[in-house]
Amino acid sequence: MDVRNCRSCGKLFNYLSGVQLCPSCMRELDKKFEVVKNYIYDNPKANIQEVAEENEVTVPQLKQWVREERLAFSDDSLVGLECENCGTMIRTGRFCNLCKEKLVNTIGSAYKSDDPKEKDYRDRAKMRFLDN
Repeated sequence: MDVRNCRSCGKLFNYLSGVQLCPSCMRELDKKFEVVKNYIYDNPKANIQEVAEENEVTVPQLKQWVREERLAFSDDSLVGLECENCGTMIRTGRFCNLCKEKLVNTIGSAYKSDDPKEKDYRDRAKMRFLDN
C-alpha cells in the first residue's frame, strides 16, 4: 500500500487507486454529487456555471463527472461538452456516438486475424468422437 496526503484536506491515508482523496473527503464529494444531480434534475436548463455556483462545486469537477458519465444533461439543455476526437457537442461521456463506433470497429478489427495458420489451428481444435 501507498501512503499519501489527501489532495483536499492534506491528511495522510492509505492510497489504493483512483483519486487522491481520503475516505472522509471522498464521502463529502459523493454527497456534493448527489446534491448536484438533484439540482440538475430540478433545473434542467441551468448552465454549467450556474450549477457550479449554486452547489459550491468547481466547473472542472462538474466536467469530470460528465466525462465519467455519472452526470448527463438533458437534450434541451444548453450545456454540452466537446467530443475529444472530433469536437461535436455531446451531453455526456468523452466521445460522440460516431467516434465510439469507429473506436469499437478499430479495436475489433485489430483482433481479427487473416493468418491461414491460425484458421487451420481453429479447424483442427474441434472435439472428435471415436466410433466403437
